[in-house]
Amino acid sequence: MANWDDLKVFLAVARGEGLSRAARDLRMDPATVGRRVSRLEERLGTMLFLKSPQGYALTEAGERMLAPAEAAESAVASGIGAVTGQGDSLTGQIRIGAPDGCANFLLPQVCAKIQRDNPGLEIQILALPRVVNLSKREADLAITVSAPDAGRLTVQKMADYHLSLAVPKELAADITSVADLRQLQTVGYIPDMIFDKELDYLSELGVPHVQLASNSFSVQLMLMRAGGGAGIAHDFAIPFAPELRLVLKDQIRLSRSYYLVRHVADRNSNRIRRISDALISGMRSEISRLESQAFAA
Repeated sequence: MANWDDLKVFLAVARGEGLSRAARDLRMDPATVGRRVSRLEERLGTMLFLKSPQGYALTEAGERMLAPAEAAESAVASGIGAVTGQGDSLTGQIRIGAPDGCANFLLPQVCAKIQRDNPGLEIQILALPRVVNLSKREADLAITVSAPDAGRLTVQKMADYHLSLAVPKELAADITSVADLRQLQTVGYIPDMIFDKELDYLSELGVPHVQLASNSFSVQLMLMRAGGGAGIAHDFAIPFAPELRLVLKDQIRLSRSYYLVRHVADRNSNRIRRISDALISGMRSEISRLESQAFAA
């Protein structure tokens, strides 16, 4: 029979797909975690994981054990909540990978609220100007700007968002048409470092090149705030940039979407589902709030 300590080890290895991350989450030595898994498999008389140099993958028996183990985890959390008053809150560590624009201007507010509602939850935000690699378990969840069509992944649309033309506020009155952009320097992505076609905004507008470029949207926004020129900015970032104004709102407004991606091995995880639902709800609310502020400015 498996006790709760056994189940904690099982869940950590299943979620981390290996010993190293599980050991970090459990604050144990990897060798100790490996021995605990082996002892659990011996007691149960079945293999729970397929071990390889790439990591630990759940067997069919392991997949069957995942939902009951998470139910036990939830029951323990509920019992603790009944005593501490925290209720059926989420616990453990979760790492969310996202493009730097989303990671800088949306996730801090969204994740802070989720963590306040679940004090036992540890949230890590991985901000990268590239696609997060879930196969290598760089993160538990990834937010992307286009839906991946390869790999053992589960994809869910989160929310739509918009981008507009932003300029330093002292220049806003001079921009009355797209032709006026030729008079300005432009800020954008380094052309050969655009990691997703959905980010190639300026070529969509016929702008041939940029004078100031970065692979990071956050850096681009700072360049625009410093008077570097005009650029395409997420509407939700504008409330954080009082030096900028949106112009040509009726002519230039791009629409994009965020997608939540998780490894297919987590498809039956109630914990991941609950965190995903909270992320999606929070992202939609925050995008709506910030975009409304941007257009009111």
